[in-house]
Amino acid sequence: MVERHISCLDLDQIAASGQCFTWQRLGEGHYGIPARGSYVEAEQRGERLVFSCGETEFEALWADYFDLSTDYEAIQAAIDPADGYLRAAARYGRGIRVLRQDLWEVLVSFLISQNNNIGRITRSVQGLCRRWGEERRAGSRTYWSFPSPAALAGASESDFAALGLGYRARYLVRLTAEVEAAGYEDWARRLRAAGAEEAMERLTGLYGVGKKVAQCVCLFGLHQVDAFPVDTHIRRVLEAHYPAGFDLERYKGYGGILQQYLFYYDLAVKNR
Repeated sequence: MVERHISCLDLDQIAASGQCFTWQRLGEGHYGIPARGSYVEAEQRGERLVFSCGETEFEALWADYFDLSTDYEAIQAAIDPADGYLRAAARYGRGIRVLRQDLWEVLVSFLISQNNNIGRITRSVQGLCRRWGEERRAGSRTYWSFPSPAALAGASESDFAALGLGYRARYLVRLTAEVEAAGYEDWARRLRAAGAEEAMERLTGLYGVGKKVAQCVCLFGLHQVDAFPVDTHIRRVLEAHYPAGFDLERYKGYGGILQQYLFYYDLAVKNR
């Protein structure tokens, strides 16, 4: 077991932030997290977090996954004092971090996310894992890995549609075929090495991947934290509070993190 006191990390907020869909809620502030071919249970009380792994694994995998090398307190302190809305959003979502997730998992998840909500996305993604992922054990827990492109390659449009993907089922069939034909590892290596503009061009060249999904993949799958996805929530925020545009130049190098605060805050306000 590893215990840490970590500021600006709230498991409940991250789980509800719309960036990851495979976490399993095991109790209050307690989650089972499958990622990068491994699994950890994380439990939180305030800033005290306990992880069900050894020190070596935590430092090699989970510290990076939770982006612990980034100073989120400094990012929040750098927000324009005159921007009351953004400061309120950052205070409200103070514990959100942009996770360093698996590229393929993010690409599939956000392909599914189009015109969808977090609950349905989560059910569809976890359905994919149970149907085509590998069943694994971690102590007394059973979990399923996220299925590889090869594992999904044999699935049909009707298979995916049965999981509630609707019209997105044909997108996933084509996407899987495209990356398998290109050789996933080589394709992913080239994408990770690409700059922001090239990455967007490569991603939007995929069938069914538009600008918003591509920006989400850049932010959550490539950790290009200048990416600023604009969905209905962010569009509403921009129209109401930033009619002249959001100052991405001022926040160069972490605009995508601020986008997460705005998204989470708007989602919470809408659901009150």
